[in-house]
Amino acid sequence: MSLTMLPFHFPGVPGVGCAFAMRGFGGVSLAGGEGMAASAARRASISSTLGVTAFAEVHQVHGVRTLFEPEPQDPSRTPTEQADGMATSRPGLALMIKTADCQPILVAHESGRFIMAIHAGWRGNRQDYPRVAIEEFCERYGVDPGELWAVRGPSLGPAASEFVNFAQEWGPEFLPWYDDARRTMDLWSLARHQLESAGLRPGRVLGVDLCTFDNAELFFSYRRARKTGDEDGRQGSFIWIRES
Repeated sequence: MSLTMLPFHFPGVPGVGCAFAMRGFGGVSLAGGEGMAASAARRASISSTLGVTAFAEVHQVHGVRTLFEPEPQDPSRTPTEQADGMATSRPGLALMIKTADCQPILVAHESGRFIMAIHAGWRGNRQDYPRVAIEEFCERYGVDPGELWAVRGPSLGPAASEFVNFAQEWGPEFLPWYDDARRTMDLWSLARHQLESAGLRPGRVLGVDLCTFDNAELFFSYRRARKTGDEDGRQGSFIWIRES
């Protein structure tokens, strides 16, 4: 795997692969806006880089919809299906979530037979999407949340998550995660709380504690650059079931 991919392995689940892309992948972002040809070239390289058969992605809209059993994506086309999560039982199909500060959350059943990828921006956290997605996943595949693993990838860290209009954007129920003196939200802890509220065991909710805002050489950050394109875009996070 490329050095610009950060691999991750769930303990005791060798049949599931995970990777978090960094800004060096392909020389540009995985999901920037620099043109269809460059975007298609990046997407065409995903399968060979990860060692999978195909990949799937969605048009992310900061909502609470999860697409179950998505079809493989044509690398020459941009996704049109609107959702902020995907889940599959299909080996060899990598699920890709694109972020530039939002939290990519990858989920696997301990059997290695079912996986999910969640895009959780602050609006998704405000709508309790991590919990909603877990509950739908467990209902769809008939599994218990205590049998799941989850990892949150590189994203906006607690010190960089400033919200100056807390009352309008969040509300009093989110005060436990708000630092009034610094006017920042601990989105990492909030996502953990939402996953645990869905039934995941505390020891099975993991995190890659790298802040996208503070690590400019490694990651794209919308809060830092305020744009996506040639120089600043989004990185992909991937989860897949290995083919036997």
